[in-house]
Amino acid sequence: MLTDKTGAQVVVTEQPTERLYEISVADTRAGLTAYRDHRNPDAADGDPIERVFFHTEVAEEFGGRGLASILVAEAVAATRAAGLLIVGVCPLVAAFLDKHPEYDDIRRPATPGLQSWLETQL
Repeated sequence: MLTDKTGAQVVVTEQPTERLYEISVADTRAGLTAYRDHRNPDAADGDPIERVFFHTEVAEEFGGRGLASILVAEAVAATRAAGLLIVGVCPLVAAFLDKHPEYDDIRRPATPGLQSWLETQL
């Protein structure tokens, strides 16, 4: 069971049709981290897809409770479990990855080419 700084139970779920993970408190969406999946054109056949996280937000009324940290940690762990690579374009995701070297093996840089691709997806 996940809890925030106030002790409230939180749930993180992936919403694949919306291409995001959301964090809920008492059945209310409190925040989200959005992604797009990218196949690197230089990758060899069979190489994993890159999950590009580009935006994370938590509603103001839920601020200060550590929800963004919980959300990003769960989303990154789920991405690893799915066998995907991670690109942190979102500053919150990038900062999380900087603090957690255990994800270095699946982390990929946000190259200019990838950022140009992302702009076409949004």
